Amino acid sequence: MPAEKFVHDFVKEAGYTPIPDRAIVVTYAPNDMSEKLSRFFSNEFFALQLCENSLVLLPFGRMSMVLKKDVVLEIPYDRIHKVEVREDMFNYRIELDTDDGLITLSAQQKGFNGLRHSGTLSVGMSGFGSGVTSEGVTKKDNWHRANLDATLEDLKKLGNKKS
Repeated sequence: MPAEKFVHDFVKEAGYTPIPDRAIVVTYAPNDMSEKLSRFFSNEFFALQLCENSLVLLPFGRMSMVLKKDVVLEIPYDRIHKVEVREDMFNYRIELDTDDGLITLSAQQKGFNGLRHSGTLSVGMSGFGSGVTSEGVTKKDNWHRANLDATLEDLKKLGNKKS
């Protein structure tokens, strides 16, 4: 699984300027409990990276869980009207009101992150850095956990545009 450096490298290769320490793991948020259950085993995950002028999503492979070199969504900041972030059980629900409509994402909270997909995707399948194994010289950073608070705060600041 990728170090945050890979997220930055892939974003740069796509022509964007990433903001350091502003990448988290997200998925599209389900609308209701039925959708939560149906997506439980088939959810797609993305690295959300805040960049100089926009935010971008890069997909993780569904089977391999390896980050792909492909920007699947780019939202320029000037197209965002409003951003709301609120707790939703063990996740944060991120609602982006854009020129093209509402985009709703979900980010796993830090508390159990080491045991969930965002922890695995941001530190690797080995579990190092997740708190699941004893850590020493092999410790790796869990960039989702490290970046979550500041990234959510920066997202909340976006969208001063009138609807």
